Amino acid sequence: MIMEAYSTARIASDEDRQVRIAAAIAAPRGRATRRVLIWGATIVVLLYAAWICELIGPKFFVGLPKLGGALAMMLVPSGFQYLPEFLWALLETVSMAFLGTLLGAVFAIPLAMLCSRITLPVRILQFGFRRFSDSLRSLDHLIWALIFVRAIGLGPLAGILAIALVDLGTLSKLYSEAFDNSSKGPVEGIRASGGSWLDGVRFGILPQVLPNMLSATLYMWESNTRSATILGIVGAGGIGYQLADRLRVYEFGEASLIIILVIGAVALIDALSQFLRRRLIAGRAERDLPEATPLAV
Repeated sequence: MIMEAYSTARIASDEDRQVRIAAAIAAPRGRATRRVLIWGATIVVLLYAAWICELIGPKFFVGLPKLGGALAMMLVPSGFQYLPEFLWALLETVSMAFLGTLLGAVFAIPLAMLCSRITLPVRILQFGFRRFSDSLRSLDHLIWALIFVRAIGLGPLAGILAIALVDLGTLSKLYSEAFDNSSKGPVEGIRASGGSWLDGVRFGILPQVLPNMLSATLYMWESNTRSATILGIVGAGGIGYQLADRLRVYEFGEASLIIILVIGAVALIDALSQFLRRRLIAGRAERDLPEATPLAV
């Protein structure tokens, strides 16, 4: 009797589970209809936007042969007699990216502390500093470069300041999010033992977030090298001016050589950033490990 009752209850439970699963999978007809209408309307809007932008219009397909011809002419690099000039301009571009990233990262640390709810618990002040950070990164490097070229003239200084301002807004957001995600325990322990607010930030928060800050800064340096190439087009220095000048006169072979140099520079910076990240983070982890005590004989 007990076994039969147990078997009956188990069968009823399985049937009830199957009914619930089937009800969850089978959506109501009205919901399925709304889903189809929403997807259909989304596809229609996307197709209309693509047609308005001529992405699927005749202009795009007419330009494809011209694009193929330009790429074919860029397959064979030329202009190696200008290689010293290109390398000097590329060095200027990398220097612009490095100095701009360095300035942005240095000034982003105090701004990030003003944007973080841990280091600045006053909500209204934190909101104001966050909106200031948003305004800095809301404009692209190219817009800031145009402003600084107009203000201080042509040259790499305009590019450095443009990169620094955008990085100030971007890195302050990334740093403040790292601060917000850090543990409050070390800070509370330092404050309880008599440490100041600055001691809590220095010894309680920064050791936790330094790897994330380092990774974000190195990535921004790599990204800014690509951005600095574009800044040269508006007169902010670097190899971008050389690239724009070659493309303007249809010297696609020399433009190909410049693009190869830029790709090589970005690859080297990426390898260097990975090396620095491994060395610094691994070295810090080794220092944090407790020293092994010798075994007693």
